[in-house]
Amino acid sequence: MLDDFFSRALIAGIGVALIAGPLGCFIVWRRLAYFGDTLSHAALLGVALAFLLEVNITLTVFVVSAFISIALLLLQKRATLSADSLLGLLAHSALALGLVVLAFMSWVRLDLMGFLFGDILAVSRSDIAVIYIGGAAVLGVLALVWRPLFAATVNREIADAEGTHPERANFVFMLLMAAVIAMSMKIVGVLLITAMLIIPAAAARRFATGPEQMAVLAAVIGAACVIAGLFGSLEWDTPSGPSIVVAALAFFLISVSPIAGVLLKLVRAAPVSDKG
Repeated sequence: MLDDFFSRALIAGIGVALIAGPLGCFIVWRRLAYFGDTLSHAALLGVALAFLLEVNITLTVFVVSAFISIALLLLQKRATLSADSLLGLLAHSALALGLVVLAFMSWVRLDLMGFLFGDILAVSRSDIAVIYIGGAAVLGVLALVWRPLFAATVNREIADAEGTHPERANFVFMLLMAAVIAMSMKIVGVLLITAMLIIPAAAARRFATGPEQMAVLAAVIGAACVIAGLFGSLEWDTPSGPSIVVAALAFFLISVSPIAGVLLKLVRAAPVSDKG
């Protein structure tokens, strides 16, 4: 019989994986890994402001991440710097500001390692409720903007010509990313969130034959990584958040191995029986 805290960790981690998988696919397709890093760095500034203002941490991280996303959109239109330069500027500036704010709050005893690398074993029932209710909302909105967002991912000019409003879809996508990072922070920490967004999606890409299938596979692989990582953490007494990411890395390495390639060819070459 699993302990109650371990069961809660499993439920919460699987919830985060189910949300992160589909969003991670867009990060992989759009080559936006550094954008995820930028928002995860901004999360630390959100944590610092939440302690300073004595308000809810998850909400503050979402607000700060959303502000960084909007700032990126505005700077891309006005600044002459490249997108990766802007992302680097915003990421490290937000991280530095967060650390400076924390340094001024000498009266606050903060478990910085917990926020950096997560503490999934400490999640509560209310945390699980936030993950599943917020996650359902995120996936619902993603389903609504899936078509224009995917069209803009494939070809921005054609999407604009077809009137799918790619700018609006991009803005909604950035807000969804901010929401996922705010909800995921307690699970894997601000430094490992990007890995959970990217690695399962990258592993799913090898096996998927379409975008929707890749989104579903990424969610399933992410959930499997959470289960494997947590049981590995329990067995070998390793940190839970990093253990989940190591499990995700193992899944990715398996997906790109020659054995996986051979099995994939056999499956695709297998004749389909005609029952008609």
